[in-house]
Amino acid sequence: MTNTPTYQPAEDGVDPSSIPYKRLYTGSKIPAIGLGTFGSDKYSPPEVAAAAKEAIRVGYRHIDCAAVYGNEHLIGPVLSEVIAQGLKREELWITSKLWNDKHAEADVIPAFEKSLRELQLDYLDLYLIHWPFPNHHAPGVDVNSRDPHAVPYIHEQFMRTWRQLETLVDRGLVRHIGTSNMTIPKLRLLLRDARIQPACNELELHPHFQQPELFEFVQANGMVPIGYSPIGSPSRPERDRTADDTVDVEDPVIVRIAERLGIHPATVCIKWAVQRGQVPIPFSVKRPQYLSTLRAIVGEPLTDEDMTAIAGIDKNCRLIKGQVFLWESAKDWEDLWDVDGEIAK
Repeated sequence: MTNTPTYQPAEDGVDPSSIPYKRLYTGSKIPAIGLGTFGSDKYSPPEVAAAAKEAIRVGYRHIDCAAVYGNEHLIGPVLSEVIAQGLKREELWITSKLWNDKHAEADVIPAFEKSLRELQLDYLDLYLIHWPFPNHHAPGVDVNSRDPHAVPYIHEQFMRTWRQLETLVDRGLVRHIGTSNMTIPKLRLLLRDARIQPACNELELHPHFQQPELFEFVQANGMVPIGYSPIGSPSRPERDRTADDTVDVEDPVIVRIAERLGIHPATVCIKWAVQRGQVPIPFSVKRPQYLSTLRAIVGEPLTDEDMTAIAGIDKNCRLIKGQVFLWESAKDWEDLWDVDGEIAK
């Protein structure tokens, strides 16, 4: 009789069963914190894969991936290894995303299958449409680059892409589907026309960019908000930086709470995110950082006074503006985000 291997977590890690979760409309549970894997311009795919492996050892069970990050082929062997060591597949939550150049009906399922092969899994827990536009750009372009083939949001085209994601659910290849970088007007149309409703919407969320209207709309319509850049994206590419950007971890309110609790200001941002009700997906390749983040969310919660104080420091400061996805007739990056409540044409 062969003994089934038992996965050995790190001795100084966090018990995964103590990590809070959010319940989806399907009844499934998504861990309330995940590890992002966008290495930006600063970290190599091997570094990101090594961080994912060790993050799982210290207690993370939610890994947020994407084809465009260029590292799924290295994260896959990590997932296979920990499963072979005895970690049950159903204990992991693995997300991937469809990149903009694969929106055509004929491209969606092959793109998904490539991610599935590279991640070395039989199914994904969540598959997102990364951006609502089929607009993409060459690697390394600057912020002023414009693809001459870029177009505004075209709902009929988006729904053709969405129908292919629904087929993936029908085939049992993905458990949930969702969106990313959407706006309320676009989500209204999707909710009206979808056969399978989006389970999650991934969006930029941090104390200086709280998006209260969109956040509440997502929750009110049965979706779980997944927040990227939860500490203000200090590793974001240079092209995404502008002179008006603010720094969350230097905000006096965040710093004061951090000093009182004896933790890093970035950790305060993560605690706030989890308590507010979004699922943050911070990125780090540094073990002390991602371990302290995990410990913090199972530790002493922020007080009601802390939460009220942080609610008061929203600066509406979007850091990931998406300028490289603009079409030629667009006025500026705000056209991507329908700031006046209407879908820009």
